[in-house]
Amino acid sequence: MPPGEILVRVGGRTLGLTNLDKPLYPDGFTKGEVIDYYARIAEVMLPYVRDRGLTRLRFPGGVPAGTVAPDTGGTTPLAPGSFYEKNAPVGTPDWVPRQPVRTSEGVIDYVVAEEPATLVWLANLAALELHVPQWTLSSGRVGEDGVLDLPGEEAYDGEPLADRLVVDLDPGAGMDVLDSARAAVLVAGVLAADGLVPVPQTSGSKGVQVYAALAPCRARDAWAYVKSLNVRMARERPDFFVSTVSVQARRGRIYVDHNQDLPARNTIAPYSLRGRALPAVATPVTWEELAAATTPEDLRFSPGDVLARVEEHGDLAADLLLEDRPPLPPLPEP
Repeated sequence: MPPGEILVRVGGRTLGLTNLDKPLYPDGFTKGEVIDYYARIAEVMLPYVRDRGLTRLRFPGGVPAGTVAPDTGGTTPLAPGSFYEKNAPVGTPDWVPRQPVRTSEGVIDYVVAEEPATLVWLANLAALELHVPQWTLSSGRVGEDGVLDLPGEEAYDGEPLADRLVVDLDPGAGMDVLDSARAAVLVAGVLAADGLVPVPQTSGSKGVQVYAALAPCRARDAWAYVKSLNVRMARERPDFFVSTVSVQARRGRIYVDHNQDLPARNTIAPYSLRGRALPAVATPVTWEELAAATTPEDLRFSPGDVLARVEEHGDLAADLLLEDRPPLPPLPEP
C-alpha cells in the first residue's frame, strides 16, 4: 500500500484513497471533502450518469486561485493544470465498466458509472466535473468488435438513442444567473406547451439548463428540435434572446446552445461539482426558486447545501426519470 493511502469500503468495493487533506479549491475545500460529497450524493446522482459515457474534467493540482468565479461574465477558459479526460485512464479497476465508442476522433474507451464506488474512485482522481451526453449506451447495438458507433447525421439501424434533451441557456457578457433563470421560465413555457415536462438546473456557474425526458429518439432529431427553439426564442424576443454564437451579438442576451444536444457533445451532469473559484454544484431547482431569486447567491449551491436540499426535498430532477416519457414534439413548420 502506498504511503498515506487509506483503504475504504464502498458498496462492497475496496478503494485506496490518497491525499485527503489536499485543498482542491482556493477556499480550502479538500479532496477528502470532494470524495465525501460524491459518496453521499452517489445514489441520487447515478440515475443521471449511468448508461452514458463519462467525460471528466480533472484538477490534479486543484482549482487554481484566480479561476473565473461564477457570474462574472465572459467565457470561462480551461483552468491551468486541468484537463478533459474521455478515455479510461491507466490503472482503471477491472470492476469499472467501459464502453468503446467510435467517433470522428477515433475509438474512445469511455468509463461508465454504474455504482457509488465508481464516483468515489473518480473523485480520488480529482475528477471534479462529470459530463454526459443525452443518449444512452444500452439503446445502441454494439458491433462484433465490441465498439458502439456514435450517432451520426444519417440514421442507421441500431444507433444509440437520446432519452432526454437539454436546453442550455448561455448568458452573454453583462448578464448573470438571474437572467438565465428568467430565460429558463420562458423556455419552459414552450416545452410544456409542446407536451414535455421541463426540469430546471443551475449550471453551477452563471447559466441554467432546462432538461426534459423523452421517449427514445434519434439524438439528431432532439438536436433539431432544440435548434428550432433557438430560432423561435430569438425571433419572438430579440431583445432578450439571440440565435447566433457570435460573442459580440450575444452581449446582453441569452443564447440557446442547441449544440449541447449533438451526439458528440456532453453537458454537466445533475449534481456534479464545478471546477470554479468556489465549490459550487450543478443543482436541480424548482421553478418557484428560479422565479423568486433576487441575487445570484440565491441560485448558487455548495456541496453541503445540495446534500441538505436532497435530505429535505428529495431529488428535484426526478421528472427526468419518468417511465412514461413523452415523445419528441414535431418540428414547427418553417
